[in-house]
Amino acid sequence: MAALECLRDIGLEEECLAQATASQNMEHTRWCHSMAGDEYARIHSWGHDPHRHGDYADASPCDHVDLPQTLAEPIMVNRARQRGWEIRFSTALLSFDDQGPKGVTTTVKEVDSGREYAIHSRFLFGCDGGRSQVVRQLDLPLLKKPGQGIALNVLVETDLSHLIKSRLGNLHWCIQPDRPYPRWGQMCIVRMVKPWHEWMFIVLPEPGWDPKIDKEPTNEEYMARIREWIGDDTIPARILGTSKWAINEVVAEQYSSSSNNIHCLGDAVHRHPPFNGLGSNSSLQDSYNLAWKIAYYMRGLAGPNLLSSYSIERQPVGLGVITRANQGLRDHLACWTALGVTEPTLEASTAAFNELKAPTPGGAARRKAFKDAVAGTAREFHAVGQEMNQRYDGSPGIYFDDETEPRPELPEDPVLYHQISTYPGARLPHAWLNTRRPGTPISTQDIAGKGRFTIISGPGDGNHQWKAAAEQAGKTLGVEVKCVSVGYACDWEDVYFDWERRREVEDDGAVLVRPDRFVAWRAKAMPNDPGRKVEEVLRSVLCLGEAGKQVNGAT
Repeated sequence: MAALECLRDIGLEEECLAQATASQNMEHTRWCHSMAGDEYARIHSWGHDPHRHGDYADASPCDHVDLPQTLAEPIMVNRARQRGWEIRFSTALLSFDDQGPKGVTTTVKEVDSGREYAIHSRFLFGCDGGRSQVVRQLDLPLLKKPGQGIALNVLVETDLSHLIKSRLGNLHWCIQPDRPYPRWGQMCIVRMVKPWHEWMFIVLPEPGWDPKIDKEPTNEEYMARIREWIGDDTIPARILGTSKWAINEVVAEQYSSSSNNIHCLGDAVHRHPPFNGLGSNSSLQDSYNLAWKIAYYMRGLAGPNLLSSYSIERQPVGLGVITRANQGLRDHLACWTALGVTEPTLEASTAAFNELKAPTPGGAARRKAFKDAVAGTAREFHAVGQEMNQRYDGSPGIYFDDETEPRPELPEDPVLYHQISTYPGARLPHAWLNTRRPGTPISTQDIAGKGRFTIISGPGDGNHQWKAAAEQAGKTLGVEVKCVSVGYACDWEDVYFDWERRREVEDDGAVLVRPDRFVAWRAKAMPNDPGRKVEEVLRSVLCLGEAGKQVNGAT
């Protein structure tokens, strides 16, 4: 949801939704013997639990959708080209030279021709994945925990639409404890890519299997195992591609060079399995956080310390992501144990698996263990808190000085539950708004963003003072500051009174929102001189210091 909000802000939401699998097709995650065979259990996922749906609806105007990188990347590449960017594929990074105030010179090589050449730029962004050369050359310190082995991806074209009506979901664990298996293919997750004819079979080998030592499967061996996981030999299937990846638990201690000329994003600085669906989503939010800061700095509207805030704000998020994603995988161990997967022999696995059906105390205990294990995966499939509870503490890009109380504690389970707050450094709360004569509703998220600062004020005479303050401060600093009033007889009507419940300021107070829709500052009531106060806060958030900068960037 949070990543889709970023795409919504830059006008790409509709195009993404047109390519994505809709939320209603992601209703369940299942555990089964095969796609066509027996089902052991299922769990509501991604906000579809009737007991949790409201938590998701309160958190965001966007719904969960499934948009694989293979479909998302062309959308973003096309947008970049439309904005004048040149995209060069089949080009390898060789090295770079950080030249301080002069920028960065990067040497690259055309893979097809072998031609090498240099590119000079003001900044270099290392978005080069889990084997990031940029991170290596910068020698960014990495926090590492032991990995959890290797996984194999097999992209398969097979039409399973006739099976899905009664098995609706985008993730299906295929586990066969009562059957022999090759060491490279103990079990798999069948992940929908394109409904319902393209699937990724994410194959988990037996612990200890190593492709550097053990023979990798051929396509014929892959297909034989995949047919067992499909469970119906009459269904045509074709392998489109294979790959392998390491199940890592790695995060960089910092994301940027000391010069702030080089910034790393995405898998380059946080490497983890895809559990909780946090990978590309976090990468998009890294980019969204950094983009406006680079733009303001390049236009002379912000000081260099604002660039430092990128790593300060996003590194703790990345640490949380890799921790949660790896714990999500570990949470499944209890399911495997209850099903008999972890037994040392096929005979023992089969006996444990069959015990699930037994009308005995042992059977009852195993069934309860499996039920509890499935419930224990909720932090993967209902983790609205993990998605939305980012809090930017200790950042120069946030103004905390007017807060008289510490930040409220997160919910008892911050993975499962989202804390809605306007405390500086929190996400702007979502609330539906409309006009006095109702039209199409919009979110508070929609009145902010768009590359500018936004002041959200309330009803009454105060909103006129806030509008004047926004205009005055914006003119002085050369930045766009939009002021929008929300409430009775305001620019936007608070139709459900949700904003009033969530804003945590008085009618004559206001909330200042950064271009990335995080709260920069709030005034719980009208200050004595709102124009001067808004300018003071903006100077601080933009790291301009006392003298500030002229619009042209000269000091």
